[in-house]
Amino acid sequence: MNAHWQTDNCPLAEVERSSHTDRMNTEVAYLNGAWVPRDKLTLPIDDLGFTLGTTVVERLRTFHGKPFRQQEHLKRMRQSLEIVGIEASRVINDLEELIPKCAQHNTASLDPADDLAIVAFATPSPLDNQPASVCVYAEPLQFGAWADAFSTGVSTWVSDVRQVPSNCWPAELKCRSRMHYFLADLAVRKQAPGDRAILLDQEGYVGESTNANILIYNPLEGLISPPRDRILQGVTLTVIEELAAEQGIPLRQQLITTDALREAAEVLLLSTSICLLPVTRCDDQPIGTGAPGEVYHQLLAAWNDMVGMDIATQAQRFAARPAALS
Repeated sequence: MNAHWQTDNCPLAEVERSSHTDRMNTEVAYLNGAWVPRDKLTLPIDDLGFTLGTTVVERLRTFHGKPFRQQEHLKRMRQSLEIVGIEASRVINDLEELIPKCAQHNTASLDPADDLAIVAFATPSPLDNQPASVCVYAEPLQFGAWADAFSTGVSTWVSDVRQVPSNCWPAELKCRSRMHYFLADLAVRKQAPGDRAILLDQEGYVGESTNANILIYNPLEGLISPPRDRILQGVTLTVIEELAAEQGIPLRQQLITTDALREAAEVLLLSTSICLLPVTRCDDQPIGTGAPGEVYHQLLAAWNDMVGMDIATQAQRFAARPAALS
């Protein structure tokens, strides 16, 4: 089980020569030692990532075609691999090269102003501490799902579905076992189509939104994050910490009640693909003025300066593309 995920079985050039269309050049993925067309990715039906949902994963995005904060993502992935008992060093060392290579070849036919989501995952072997599967693939960012929210904000509801408690799996484990996210959003959509779920922890404090960290802001307190030992710390949260420090905006950790959430002057959602978005409604009530706030705009402008582009304008420009590569 420990030999099939070497990195040189099938050169990228060979995959690209075998492509039937120019578009195929943007659909190159790595799986278990081979570079293959993205639409040929398959996993055995008995892979534990499928049968048990034990898939360790990281999702990155690019800016100007380059993976953003790759080292932070791989540091978190190493920790997740160790939690599930996969020997991490070889996997991480290979991903150091595979992720930028995947980005390079999948941006070949994109507009130079466009960017990618890159997903790296590994699943465990049932026999030893080696991975059964290691995969890296990419697709254009699906900006249409959130492009308008940069200016209109996100509407949310507090869900009855709770976060997974740490005695089930540690908060720092990033994995594909996300049924709680699915059920939370499903329940919210039944009462408010288009709204996004906010999950509480087992004690009833604010934890996270589906696939996103949460910050609240009040002028007298600054930015507040739930305590880090209660959430999966996103790479984007670390970026916002840095930008907030540069902007002189205090940021601290504290338990957040649902009342504090609803009464905050601003609420922000943070995740890799979206970067940051403002929450303008919660439980059918406005957050602050009901419009994106000053701190959101200040941090968004700082992010734009950091990466050398206007991320909201980019999202609007490419929002209308098809939902997936084909």
